[in-house]
Amino acid sequence: MGSPGTSRPPGTGLAPGLRDMTVALIEGTVTSRELTEGCLARIAAAQPSLNAFRIVRAEAALAEAEAADRRLARGERLPLLGVPVAVKDDMDVAGEPTAFGCAGDFPAQRADSEAVRRLRAAGAVIVGKTQTPELGQWPFTEGHAFGATRNPWNPLHTPGGSSGGSAAAVAAGLVPAALGSDGAGSVRIPAAWTHLVGVKPQRGRISTWPAPESFHGLTVNGVLARTVADAALLLDAASGSDPGDLHRPARIPAAQAALRAPGRLRIALSYGTAFTATPKSLDPVVRSAVERLAGRLEELGHEVVPEDPRYGLIGLTFVPRATVGVRELAARVPDPALLDPRTHEAVRTGRLLGGPVLRFSRWAEVALRRRVGEIFGRFDVVLTPTTAAPPLRIGALAGMGAMATDRAMIAACPYAWTWNVLGWPGVSVPAGFTPDGLPIGAQLLGPADAEPRLLSLAAQLEAAEDWSAHWPTL
Repeated sequence: MGSPGTSRPPGTGLAPGLRDMTVALIEGTVTSRELTEGCLARIAAAQPSLNAFRIVRAEAALAEAEAADRRLARGERLPLLGVPVAVKDDMDVAGEPTAFGCAGDFPAQRADSEAVRRLRAAGAVIVGKTQTPELGQWPFTEGHAFGATRNPWNPLHTPGGSSGGSAAAVAAGLVPAALGSDGAGSVRIPAAWTHLVGVKPQRGRISTWPAPESFHGLTVNGVLARTVADAALLLDAASGSDPGDLHRPARIPAAQAALRAPGRLRIALSYGTAFTATPKSLDPVVRSAVERLAGRLEELGHEVVPEDPRYGLIGLTFVPRATVGVRELAARVPDPALLDPRTHEAVRTGRLLGGPVLRFSRWAEVALRRRVGEIFGRFDVVLTPTTAAPPLRIGALAGMGAMATDRAMIAACPYAWTWNVLGWPGVSVPAGFTPDGLPIGAQLLGPADAEPRLLSLAAQLEAAEDWSAHWPTL
């Protein structure tokens, strides 16, 4: 499936994995300050070309690392004590602004969001906040507020969005793992386009507080990492609820699940998409990659059967929640005149679709879960492409109007957003490369609280495919 980049042995100066770092810190073979200095040096070197970070917390991160070293020296042990990670710039970090991809002068936040607070409680060092398009609306990470974030596998292409900065940072080895958020595939799409594991967990698994829910339940916080084990470790560390959250699922043992064999599963292979009244087609290269991965699953002993979920008119419940969410966030921007014209159009649509239309879209979710969930009476997992197309070129959607942008987005990325309406978990895994060496992904989808099964299956696939051996040539 094309060039897999390079295979990089230890000692190349790139970030080792999250688990590797935790072990090295406990064994005392490295200090948190050394790890953090290495991350900061890589970020500084890559920022002019990749532009993965909106904010780099160099001084604060080094102070956090030194504090972690003192705790380690006292014998303290926490899941991520001293490990440097990044978070997307839609999450509050105390003392830093949260611009969420927008231009303007944003105030520093007074407190961490709950997800960041939990990372700190696990001992993590927050090295910076990563780039995201304006209010997380698009599957590319570009904007007049910060320029373009580029794909480490080919800088002429986007890493995807809206968690594109987090994906670029992890794929390039700047940090071992990062938090992102997913409202229509915004973790899974960049994971697919940068050869990463991207986990969109069950709604509420990682708190969205100080928002009781995000984008009226569409958006959840998720994780990006190079391996399933690292993704599961970060998921465990970030998971948990604030008392004000609207969705508070019970905890799951993600890291344990990544070490457990999934057993023989019945898997539905689906290329069907939900109705959107817009044209879309699956790139043959992407289809071939997913077919190859389905064959690998059969080799591993699973039964793979062609079958599509019954989506119905699920799209009618997505648009109100998305556009009302944009309208609400846009109202908090210091200077709305600086927003992209497409954002202003979304705000106008959100005004029309609030109230009864929005309430109906939430009410319909229960029936949609029953309709789509019928497939899980016959199958354990649904396998689909993560996207219909390989990574788009930088600027491919620049200058378009709102409607043209929406049509282009749906054409390239029609497979992920339905699971945001349902609030169910999905994991994007690497599926191969195009002949030009661009990454392609496939997603494993499950019903409510299915993360352990999905992570177990993803880890089994990873052991057979050896994804983490392949790095981009920077």
